[in-house]
Amino acid sequence: MKANRIFRGALLAAAALMTTGAASGGWNQAVTVTDYGSHVLGNPAAKVKLTTFVSYTCSHCSAFETQSEAPLRLSYVAPGKLSIEVRHVVRDPVDLTAAMLTNCGAKEKFFLNHAAMMRSQSRWIATMASASPAQQQRWRNPDSAQRNRAIAADFGFYAIMASRGYDRQTADKCLTDKTMEARLMKQSQQAVALGVRSTPSFAINGTVLAGTNDWAMLRPQLDARF
Repeated sequence: MKANRIFRGALLAAAALMTTGAASGGWNQAVTVTDYGSHVLGNPAAKVKLTTFVSYTCSHCSAFETQSEAPLRLSYVAPGKLSIEVRHVVRDPVDLTAAMLTNCGAKEKFFLNHAAMMRSQSRWIATMASASPAQQQRWRNPDSAQRNRAIAADFGFYAIMASRGYDRQTADKCLTDKTMEARLMKQSQQAVALGVRSTPSFAINGTVLAGTNDWAMLRPQLDARF
C-alpha cells in the first residue's frame, strides 16, 4: 500500500510539473509527433533539441527519468529553450509491450504514460527474475497479441494503465496494434543506425553524444548550448 501511495504521489507531481509550466505560459503541455512516430515535449522551435533513446527494461533509463524530469521541465522546457524527444530502443518483448502501452491513446497522454512506466519500474522489473518457466514461455509466444497480453498481465502493466484511465479493452486494442508495433521496431532500428549502442543515450540537435549515459553527464552539455 505504501509503495502504491508513493507511485501515485510521483505521478501527481509529474502532472503538476506539466500543468504549472502550461499555466505560466510555458511549454510543458505542448506535445508533437515526429515522422518517426516519436513524441516531442516543448517548443518545436527550441534552440536546443534533446533526443533521449530509452528502453523500459533499462534501470539506468528509469534513474534518468527520476533525476532529470523536474529540472528539465522547469528550467529548460517551460521557458521554451529546449524540447525533449523520446525515442524507443526495443530490447526485449517486455520492453516492446511497455512501449506499446505508453504510446496508447492521444499524443498528449504519452509523457505521463512514459513517466508512469519508468517510475514504477523498480516494482515490476523483479518479475523478470522470478518468472516461472511457463511464464517465460508465454513471453516468447510467436503470436504477438497473446504474448503482449500475457506480459501485460504478468508484469502488472494493466494496473499501471488503469491508474492512467485506460480500461482493459483499450489497453488490449493497443497491444494488438500491428502498425504501432512495426513503427516502434523501425524506430529502434533507426536509433541503432544513428550509432546508439546502449540506453539511455542522448542526442543534442541531432548529434549523438559519446560516453553520456546519465543526467549528471548530460546537464553540463545542455548548459553549454545556451
